[in-house]
Amino acid sequence: MATDNQYIQRRLMTALAGHLDHPEITMLVGPRQSGKTTILKKLDTELRAGGRKTLWLNLDFEDDFRHVSSQGALLQKIRLELGNGGVVFIDEIQRKDNAGLFLKGLYDQGLPWKFVVSGSGSIELKEKISESLAGRKRMFELSTVSFGEFADFRTGYRYTDRLKEFFRAEPAKTEQLFREYLMYGGYPRVILADTHQEKLSTINEIFRSYLEKDIVYLLRVEKSDSFSNLVRVLASQSGKMVSYSELSSTLGLSLPTVKTYLWYLEKTFLVRKVTPWFTNIRKEITKAPVYYFCDIGLRNFSSGSFGTLSEGKTGFAFQTVIHAMLKERFPLADTTIHYWRTKDKAEVDFVIRRGEVVTPLEVKYSDMKKLEIRRSFRGFLERYHSEHGYVINKSLTDEALVGETRVRCLPYWELIFEETFSID
Repeated sequence: MATDNQYIQRRLMTALAGHLDHPEITMLVGPRQSGKTTILKKLDTELRAGGRKTLWLNLDFEDDFRHVSSQGALLQKIRLELGNGGVVFIDEIQRKDNAGLFLKGLYDQGLPWKFVVSGSGSIELKEKISESLAGRKRMFELSTVSFGEFADFRTGYRYTDRLKEFFRAEPAKTEQLFREYLMYGGYPRVILADTHQEKLSTINEIFRSYLEKDIVYLLRVEKSDSFSNLVRVLASQSGKMVSYSELSSTLGLSLPTVKTYLWYLEKTFLVRKVTPWFTNIRKEITKAPVYYFCDIGLRNFSSGSFGTLSEGKTGFAFQTVIHAMLKERFPLADTTIHYWRTKDKAEVDFVIRRGEVVTPLEVKYSDMKKLEIRRSFRGFLERYHSEHGYVINKSLTDEALVGETRVRCLPYWELIFEETFSID
């Protein structure tokens, strides 16, 4: 766990703390080594400092694991440590067989303790436990460190409530921070490592741990090389349309196996699938998905470009980070993110849909001097008559009216702030 002067503050902390007074089980999920244990340990420390009783169990440790051998054994331990009230933290809950039913049985007893559970992005946690606890839990997803959190940490939290002002006043420092983030990504241990070599060793260990602890275990196979090769191919195609049949041919895997592996990659928080937006099946692409890595550092490592910004390929890295920023900005299921492409190759990088409202967003990794709107973008606006459209770039702020659409050109960091980026 990071020491206080190394602790990277996470925005999810406020929501987690706010849910402690609700009776439902608080469940924290996310990628392996994204900082779940650290954030809960911080919460545990703050609760204790405030006079509340807590119990911490990590099921990776045998001595703690024996306390969940049965519901009775756990209740005995809780009563011993907490009496008639307090907060019970159970880390790595997926280690417990039938964990969903185990927790459901505890919750349905109406016990006087608050339960907070967490675990890596395993299928057991994401799927089976979630299903068993329908109506009995609130699930929070912790991603790797976002650019906003990274910039806040790197500037020593001097501008926590004034990050926008910092970005505007210090464009050179902002660019330096963003380039570092583009190269190395947001895994906390990678950020805290001092040298490039240490960062490289750390991201390698994270990836190997993911393969060995999640994938080989979940797939019950020894041939993790095939899975690793798929990850590397996806990394080289990040932001581009994916053909399942081409992946099958390239990797020497059956089509069902490719689709199964991709499903596991999504469920373990390594990649996110973006599907096409379409209403005209004769003219628009309807099936081929695009995959983005949840963390740009792991994408770079998998593609062999960790710690560098390759000429001509930085645009796809930028697009990957923008996708992650959009997911952070619109986490709820009522808003979905797509891409748009026609069969004659007109395209828009992202289409954000909320209800009946569709908002196009174009991404350009350049210092634009003036707002230029591509023909493809105009074609989308003519077809869908969006109220708003966005062009995201490195530095320019501008806007124009295209037909009935207000098109705003914004620097990438504006995506962090709700008041300056809205699709309503």
